[in-house]
Amino acid sequence: MSRVALYSGTFDPLTFGHLDVIRQGVALFDRVVVAIGVHPGKAPWLTFDERAEAIRTAAGAEGYGSQVAVASFDGLVVEAAKEQGACAILRGLRDGTDFDYEMQMAGMNGTLAPGIRTVFLPASSGLRHISGTLVRQIAALGGDVSAFAPAASVGALKRAIQRRG
Repeated sequence: MSRVALYSGTFDPLTFGHLDVIRQGVALFDRVVVAIGVHPGKAPWLTFDERAEAIRTAAGAEGYGSQVAVASFDGLVVEAAKEQGACAILRGLRDGTDFDYEMQMAGMNGTLAPGIRTVFLPASSGLRHISGTLVRQIAALGGDVSAFAPAASVGALKRAIQRRG
């Protein structure tokens, strides 16, 4: 029986911080399902397909593409985890603020789905400052975001900025 973990987020865009969590997850689990949240009320810069392709391309380039699957979800994370057969939900932690929020979510998810554990993974020291929001802001202002995101994300961001006009 394979052990599956679910890692959820918007991944708009996929950053090196996200890849760090995925890398740590594949070291602990047989398979990591990266679940991209698609919510009607949100307007991401990147399409689902662009985000999914960036994840697949980056995971492949890192050498663990065969252990990573991509899915979409539009409801509760615990329901997505159940659908994927996951025994754990992965959450990356950059700082104490992340920890406080994620502890609340882990408690709620643990009540909703007691059989699914939340696993906290600390960000590697050189990646703690990276956030998707900041990467989008830098890209929108014409800055080089290649130090913060893989090439597939950088290219997708450039196309998104052109679309946004």
